[in-house]
Amino acid sequence: QGRMWAYTVGFTVLPHVGGFLGWFFNRKEIPVWYEKLKKPSWCPSRKVFPLAWTVLYTGMGYASYLIWNDLGGCSSKAVIPLGLYGAQLALNWAWPPFFFGARNLKMALIDILCLDSLAIGMMCSWYRINKVATLLMVPYLGWLAMATCLTIRIWKDNPEQKPGKSE
Repeated sequence: QGRMWAYTVGFTVLPHVGGFLGWFFNRKEIPVWYEKLKKPSWCPSRKVFPLAWTVLYTGMGYASYLIWNDLGGCSSKAVIPLGLYGAQLALNWAWPPFFFGARNLKMALIDILCLDSLAIGMMCSWYRINKVATLLMVPYLGWLAMATCLTIRIWKDNPEQKPGKSE
C-alpha cells in the first residue's frame, strides 16, 4: 500500500521536474527577449503559464501512473503507451530550450508539431487501457493546440534575424 503511494507521487511529480528545469534555465530570457516579441492579442498573460503548467503536469503525471498501474508496471504491454508518453514528455521539455534558450522559433515550431502528433498518438493508445487517464490528457491537448497556434504566430510575426543584419 505504501509503495503504491510512492509510485503515484513519483509519476505525478515527474513531469514537473522538466517543467521546472525549463523555467529555471530560461527564466532570464522571458523579460529580456520574450516580452519584446510580437505576439497576438489572444496570447495568455505570463502569469497564466505557471498555473496552467502546474495543473497540466499534475494531470499528465497522474494519468501516466494510471496507465502504468493498469498495465502491471513496466510490462511488455506498457512499452508503446508509456514509450509514447515518455517521447512526448521529452519533446515537451525540449520546447523551452529551443524557444527561449536558443531563440530558435523554427526548431520550437518543429518540436511542438512533433509533440502534438505524439500526444495524440499517446492518447489513442491509452483510450482502450484507461478512459479516465485519457480524459485527464484532454486539457493538455487543448493547451497544446493553443501553444501550437501561438508558436506558429510568433514564428510568422517575428522573422529571425540573419547574422550581421541590423534592425
